[in-house]
Amino acid sequence: MRPLLILFAMFMINATAFGQEFSIIDGRAIKFYKEGEQLILERKYPEAIARFQDAINREGSFLEAYVKLSQLYITLGDLELAEQTAAKGKSRLAGKNAKPKHAADIGWVYSNIYLKKGEFQKAYDQFMEVDPLLDDSFRSHMYYKEMKAQMEFLKGQLGKEMSIGKEMLSDPLNRFKLQYFPVLTADGKQILFTKRDGTGNFDKEDIFTSFLDESGEWSLPVGISDNINSGFNEGTCSVTADGNILIYTSCDAPDSQGSCDLYVAYKVNDRWQRPQNMGKNVNSRSWDSQPSLSADGRVLFFSSNRRGGFGGNDIWYSVRMSDGSWSEAKNLGEVINTPKDEISPFMFFNNEILFFASNGHQGFGGMDIFLSRVKDGEFSEPENLGLPINDQLEQVALFITAQKDYAYFTELTSKESDNDRALLYRFNFPKEIYLGDNLTVTGGKVFNSKTGEPIDATLSLVSLTNDSTLYEFRADGKTGEFMMLYPEKSISGLYVEKKGYLPKIYNVQRDSLQNVEDMEISLTPVESGEEFVFENIFFDFDKFDLKPESLSSLRRLVKFLDENPNVNIMITGHTDNVGSSAYNQKLSLQRAESVRDYLVEHGVLSGRAMVEGKGDREPMVPNTNSKNQALNRRITIRIL
Repeated sequence: MRPLLILFAMFMINATAFGQEFSIIDGRAIKFYKEGEQLILERKYPEAIARFQDAINREGSFLEAYVKLSQLYITLGDLELAEQTAAKGKSRLAGKNAKPKHAADIGWVYSNIYLKKGEFQKAYDQFMEVDPLLDDSFRSHMYYKEMKAQMEFLKGQLGKEMSIGKEMLSDPLNRFKLQYFPVLTADGKQILFTKRDGTGNFDKEDIFTSFLDESGEWSLPVGISDNINSGFNEGTCSVTADGNILIYTSCDAPDSQGSCDLYVAYKVNDRWQRPQNMGKNVNSRSWDSQPSLSADGRVLFFSSNRRGGFGGNDIWYSVRMSDGSWSEAKNLGEVINTPKDEISPFMFFNNEILFFASNGHQGFGGMDIFLSRVKDGEFSEPENLGLPINDQLEQVALFITAQKDYAYFTELTSKESDNDRALLYRFNFPKEIYLGDNLTVTGGKVFNSKTGEPIDATLSLVSLTNDSTLYEFRADGKTGEFMMLYPEKSISGLYVEKKGYLPKIYNVQRDSLQNVEDMEISLTPVESGEEFVFENIFFDFDKFDLKPESLSSLRRLVKFLDENPNVNIMITGHTDNVGSSAYNQKLSLQRAESVRDYLVEHGVLSGRAMVEGKGDREPMVPNTNSKNQALNRRITIRIL
């Protein structure tokens, strides 16, 4: 039992509902009782049990001895003996020396037993029965106040238990002695977990992985890479949605900053590169572990007991900078962190909901799983996930798929025939817990339009409403393959970029990219005469003023010209066939000039950007319907 739990339990044992008055006068029995109390303080629990039993054997109506013995069994985790002892004491309440305070003490014990057993309705009912009997002096104790708060919490939770349908993952998974902390890629086709063969000093941790085949079966788990697994412990990991960035925990490695550090590895050309310690900006001399990467790997959350927190283990975060380095870690703040422990963060794939385990926020007992929603850049007050996801036992980690269908977790078993096993489970994630808009996971390839060779391009999904990057992924340089997540209701643009190539720009909603599987994106090398459609440039009807939603594309055009300082461009405006040709000619030129003016205002020399208007003379498609007319209203960029 952990020292903190023992100390807390000692307070519980000594916190009876009333002062020290005995229901008997037998001096020898009282002597046994007091010796038992002293033995508890010395943590000699078997001897204390014997003394309390001696007191009861000496005087069967010794109610205080039943209470103390039952509380000691609670502390030691033997709830059956605790309840049996409490029942014997309760049977003596009809005796002539029993007083209301003894009924209060026994009732208080039962409340604790029911809480520890997870019989929450019984615990609540018992507490409501005993609460009026408690003395005012007892109500001032911290333990009473915490119990009262827990009962208020239970009042709002009882009767709301959800159905989740828990199941153990099938063979060939769960074939090791211990496997824990599972994580999956966004498409659900790869699972990673920590594997350990036993609990001995020489049973080290490694990261193992398995892949889902076309028939829905998992492959035989194997070590993730010889570049990552070593003679030291490699455990609790997190991977980006596309599986190309891995952060994991390693303890006592030669280059560690402290007891356990975080390491990062990148997959390049379908091969894991040698990992690196994340350095002093992320790691400390203390325990740093349990990482969670945002879906695209731009933000890292982790747990640490370093200085500067709110107490115990706290959740911290670090941001990946444009040059690939990581910012100095910061504490996530007092909304999330408490004076107790917050561990096992998991940022959901939409980057809007953080899950974590805590024993500092109000829960059912021990560690519970909570979520906090990001609203206007701030974390909201944590919400307990409720029954039966949380219960009286320790819930320490949860991973929810991008499809929101399953939650993966680890369950410990302690059967006599199967001691100390940790197995991988999942359950149906309840629809009662809102996880935001649906996400579509798709993929494809990026290749050179001239040679067909794969390109390690950067793909950015950008909200056109506020120019914020929702996700940023990189295509694999060996295969050209990439993965992208599309939020259901986001108005967004997809930008595919690689230095030395013309960018490819899409409007996600208009082009229905969520419905495109195995998308093929060709990038054209920068050469004179090459042209691309400058998507996501918006004007009001019959206007040439740029709308705010155009900012994302305009900024990327500035970036393109900065990266290619010898390139000059022609900006061409086009319209549909509504209105006279002369009017359309003028409007198209004015719109092209608006784009050029933005470039000049942001540092591009005016001589590098020419403009022209072609009105309705060069339609992309026939102007036969409103959809085609929208396609013809465009800006194009040609390399001069």
